[in-house]
Amino acid sequence: MTKLFNWKLLLIIILLAGFLRFYQLSSNPPSLTWDEAAWGYNAYSLGIDGKDEFGRFLPYDYLESFGDFKPPMYAYLDVIPVKIFGLTEFAVRFPSALLGILTVLMTYFLVKRIFPNAKKYSFFSFKFSIAELTALFLAISPWHILLSRAAFEANVASFFIVFGVWAFLKGVQDKKWYLILSAVSFAFSIYTFNTARIVSPLLVIVLGIGFRKELFKYKRESILALILGFLIIIPIVSFLVSPQASLRFKEVNIFSDTEIIKTANQQIENDNNALWSKIIHNRRLAYSAEYLKHYFDNLNLSFLFIKGDGNPKFSTQAVGQMYLWDLPFFIAGILYLIRKREGNWWFIPIWILLGIIPAATARETPHALRIETTLPMFQLLSAYGFLNLILENKNRFLNIKKVKYFVVLILSFLLFSNFLYFYFNYTTHYAREYSGEWQYSYKESIAFVNKNINSYDNIYITTELGRPYIYYLFYEKKDPRAFRKEARISRDQFGFVDVSGYGKYNFVRNPASEESVKGNNLYVSDKFNISKEAKVLKTFYLLNKKAILVAYTI
Repeated sequence: MTKLFNWKLLLIIILLAGFLRFYQLSSNPPSLTWDEAAWGYNAYSLGIDGKDEFGRFLPYDYLESFGDFKPPMYAYLDVIPVKIFGLTEFAVRFPSALLGILTVLMTYFLVKRIFPNAKKYSFFSFKFSIAELTALFLAISPWHILLSRAAFEANVASFFIVFGVWAFLKGVQDKKWYLILSAVSFAFSIYTFNTARIVSPLLVIVLGIGFRKELFKYKRESILALILGFLIIIPIVSFLVSPQASLRFKEVNIFSDTEIIKTANQQIENDNNALWSKIIHNRRLAYSAEYLKHYFDNLNLSFLFIKGDGNPKFSTQAVGQMYLWDLPFFIAGILYLIRKREGNWWFIPIWILLGIIPAATARETPHALRIETTLPMFQLLSAYGFLNLILENKNRFLNIKKVKYFVVLILSFLLFSNFLYFYFNYTTHYAREYSGEWQYSYKESIAFVNKNINSYDNIYITTELGRPYIYYLFYEKKDPRAFRKEARISRDQFGFVDVSGYGKYNFVRNPASEESVKGNNLYVSDKFNISKEAKVLKTFYLLNKKAILVAYTI
């Protein structure tokens, strides 16, 4: 009966995770980001002729997209959903939501491998282990819910990493051929998200060292897994060492910040170029200190438990990346983990510490998306702390029946009030408050333009909201073969791609500057950059009723 109940409990957790990730998926978040639109359109293009938007056949190393050279896995995973559901918001977000649910499922199996002899707990006739509780904590995690509800490739990479670690542990513990599945999954993560290109190899190295005896025992399977992993990665190696691959890193990393060098030089000059000052204020030490600062930003308690990421795409701004009630259990989990050292406990903190390494090089920290590869270890620590702090000690304060029910009431309030607050805020207020951050109004404005396109010679669209061309391709369902013929494309020396127009469409910074062009023209601009002579045809609003775009003629 216990085994059957555990499966029923797991099923309930998975259904809950599914509801929280798929309900209102098309409308909340309220619109697509330009990266989401790019994933969808490239999947649409690949499904038509096997080429990406710019005509590369079956690209395996990158999607050029806006010049940020995206890992291509998400677009390939999205081909079938786009075929089934059409080029829609739901189809674009389907892979992330689905693999978010599967990550919750795999978390259950992963935790059973990390703690193979985990104790079964009985609490008011309920029987469960840390595996079920960790899966539940991840299922209701605001961090994981938000990143599963948009087309974030980081969320897909997290699934591949979790699956890879689980398959590795299963391989060294009893099913040796699972080592091959592990190698494939880790290799797939390399094709999915830039951060995974650092985190996955580091995790593999740590696992290899930690379980070296078992790997030597299964030499044939280990060697085959290693060879297969390398064979899958080989096609992308030349790109990984190319200037294009480092383009995004150069754009966002702290090591390209010259202000750090200027500050160090000024401090040395203030000390009259003394030798001791040159040592203390050495730029390498300055960059190291800056790196450590950014590293520990990602472990900031306010970020984790109170405010969350400052970017509304990754946080509702109403709760932390985790719940406030997670805090005492998280701290207890760390302490109990060090004290008890159960199972493969050592791998949990190492996973978190390794997962933050690449994110700490970025200027923007803390960053919930770039450290998503650490999940579900944060939730595992909270679950471990909960079980040890509450259930291991329940007999000390639950002997009296009245006290027992009182404690249950308090715990229920603590555990679910934060969740209900988060979920109510997300479903009721979030879309309205932050529709601007999700480039809302593009869809409505494009529908208006398409309805009236035959009445105009040229259409000038502002780029102030960012990357309008990809939205026009997406919502028009523009045939990629026609787009490639019509597109007016330029590439700068750094590799960034600019689509200045196609057909009647012209994408410009300020449409008002094009008002002298002859012909019957339509202009779509932000409301702050329209001329006095403008004849406004339609105004487009955010969900908070704030005007954002204006369609006008002269």
